Amino acid sequence: MSSRALRRLKGEQRAQAALNTLKLTDEDEEEQMKSDKTAHKQKNTSNIFELVMSGMCDQGRRCVNLNPETELKRYFGARAVLGDQRSKQRQRQFHRCTWMTVLLQLNPYHIDSLLQLSDVCRIQEDQETARDLIERALYSFECAFHPVFSLTSGTCRLDYCRPENRAFYLVLFKHMIFLEKRGCPRTALEYCKLILSLDPDNDPLCMLLIFDFLCLRCREYTTLIRLYEEWEVHRNLSQLPNFSFSVALSYYHLSQQEDISPVENQQLKQKSNVLLQNALIMFPGALMPLLDLCTVQPDAVVSSHAFFGPSSQIGQPPALSELVSLYVGRCHSLWKEAGLMLWLEENVRKVLKRVDSHDPYLEDCQNKRKQRYQSAPRNIHRHVLMSEIKEATATLPLEVTTQPGMGFDPLPPLDSIVSYIRPERYYLNALKFSALYDTGTNERQRDGKPGTLAPSWKT
Repeated sequence: MSSRALRRLKGEQRAQAALNTLKLTDEDEEEQMKSDKTAHKQKNTSNIFELVMSGMCDQGRRCVNLNPETELKRYFGARAVLGDQRSKQRQRQFHRCTWMTVLLQLNPYHIDSLLQLSDVCRIQEDQETARDLIERALYSFECAFHPVFSLTSGTCRLDYCRPENRAFYLVLFKHMIFLEKRGCPRTALEYCKLILSLDPDNDPLCMLLIFDFLCLRCREYTTLIRLYEEWEVHRNLSQLPNFSFSVALSYYHLSQQEDISPVENQQLKQKSNVLLQNALIMFPGALMPLLDLCTVQPDAVVSSHAFFGPSSQIGQPPALSELVSLYVGRCHSLWKEAGLMLWLEENVRKVLKRVDSHDPYLEDCQNKRKQRYQSAPRNIHRHVLMSEIKEATATLPLEVTTQPGMGFDPLPPLDSIVSYIRPERYYLNALKFSALYDTGTNERQRDGKPGTLAPSWKT
């Protein structure tokens, strides 16, 4: 074939290929149009998605990261949010107090370390471990009991001034608090009685400030009234705000029982009214904080009256403010019943009438407040520190809050009894001996003789 024929054939092939590429059937055009519409929709969708993602990124720049330990924990609680991470977190937290964990590994029943580590776990919201450590300490004490020592007899005494006895008090107190929080107020009341029986005269942990609360929680009204009547003469319990209000509350609950006669019901109700009015007159600064914690709006007549107004709280002595804050912070949940608020309102109005009529009892109570509440004893400060009620802790004096202390011995007594004295250790003499020994040895070695004791040390 000639070169001219080859060129013609190649030209025809190129033309046919061009025609094939240009020829489109109707079906191909429809399919092409459908594909174009689909691609256009996908393009619009991707644009919308990009817009949403850009908005989420903008929100992310504002709120950064959602930390489950800060945000979700506030709504659902630490245990529900963290889940299995709590064990890992607990291990990380324990590294902060390595010296205690190492000491407990070597001595699993070291009481002071168990108390201190229990406080660390409780602050870190690990209540189970904190409770287990206290129970381990209780078991250790139980194994060390003397055969003659009996908890049920009520005649065994322990002096809190001796440092060896304080840990037993503290372990019982912390175990009592854990029992009350777990919904076992009756058992907690028995532990409170046990602690009080160890030293009823001095009451180093001031268990009388929580005895009334536990009695009301487990509905042991007669027990509280009996203690009040028997100890009022020599302990003057009516001067404590918690007993003044709680005994009146006990009489009111007894009057609401159905198995008593109408005459007895009327007597109990009248007795409760008198005691509550006397408590309000003696401690007027407790009313407004109590209503505030109970989320109750007081009447305008009550809130504007000078007797229950802000001046009644500002003019309180420091010790009285501490006692009132402790009672209100601990027992305000007992006053949240509707019937109790109506009863309280009724007696508050009666108190205002007595104030306006210049009842002589008001002046007597005012003189008592000025004279008897100048400074609180050390056991009350110790009780407030161990209770950790923020309303009461804020009222502690500076000499207590600025004093360094440990969890296994909070606010120790000033008259502590030292049972033994640590023997002296002669570190200087040992250093002198080692220095002289090294000097004599070096001199012997320089002379070519083996290292022996220096001649000056020979006898």
